[in-house]
Amino acid sequence: MKKIYLLLATALLSGAAFAQTDSTKTDSTKRRVFKIGNIIVIKTGDKNAVEDSLPKIPKKPSKVKTSYFNIDFGLSNYTDNTNYGSTGNYLVDNLTSTGFGPSDFKLRAGKSVNVNIWFVTQQLALVKNNVHLKYGFGLELNNYRYKQPLSYKEGGRDPYRGTVLNEPFVFRDSIKFSKNKLAADYLTVPVMLTFGSNKADDEKGIRVGFGVSAGYLYSQRNKQRSDDRGKQKNKGDYDLERFKLSYVGELTLGPVKLYGSYSPTSFYKRDLNMKPYTIGIRFGE
Repeated sequence: MKKIYLLLATALLSGAAFAQTDSTKTDSTKRRVFKIGNIIVIKTGDKNAVEDSLPKIPKKPSKVKTSYFNIDFGLSNYTDNTNYGSTGNYLVDNLTSTGFGPSDFKLRAGKSVNVNIWFVTQQLALVKNNVHLKYGFGLELNNYRYKQPLSYKEGGRDPYRGTVLNEPFVFRDSIKFSKNKLAADYLTVPVMLTFGSNKADDEKGIRVGFGVSAGYLYSQRNKQRSDDRGKQKNKGDYDLERFKLSYVGELTLGPVKLYGSYSPTSFYKRDLNMKPYTIGIRFGE
């Protein structure tokens, strides 16, 4: 009898111990869950099940946002503050003319185009999503379409007086052009601060930015088309400033992005005092 009582007591103690240290169940995903004290062990055929059951730690968003090949499309123009009474030898006129004036450099405003191609642009978050440092690198292409028959030369014979000039000059040509423009292209690096609302990335968000850009003139050319000469693309050094510093700005109104630039100095080295500016629509960041 004592042996029977001993066996029963042993069986009861073993059952209690098993109930406290090892309980199993199967959840709705057919995983076996073991509880040993306060520790939960999940057994399944998927080796990633334990990892999946752990809480996910969200990744901290990057402070730098990079975009590639953004495009600007707009208009080029300039403010003309030239003193035409003292332009030296840069402007060459025929002997019977009254001389150059502001009307000679008037542009066809709707056809004087600015196109910017930004190879890479980055935005560094400074204060949450509200303040960013924005910078990039790209091409700034400006076309100034003239109403009058102006022609540029690197130097050479004066078409009216026959004398030889050793410096670039501009003269009134004797024919009518159907297309006549000066093209000035720059490698440009803009840097600006942008300020946005809390919903700056939404369609209703607003963001404004302002800063400066530094450009290096790598190409200048006078492109013309006429019945007399056909198509001509005259590349040369026409005495334009090699470097250009501009104030730049942008305005984002939901999905619409506008940009603008203004240079406080003339883009000619001498005689002509013309300060270029642009305005247009930005496609991309």
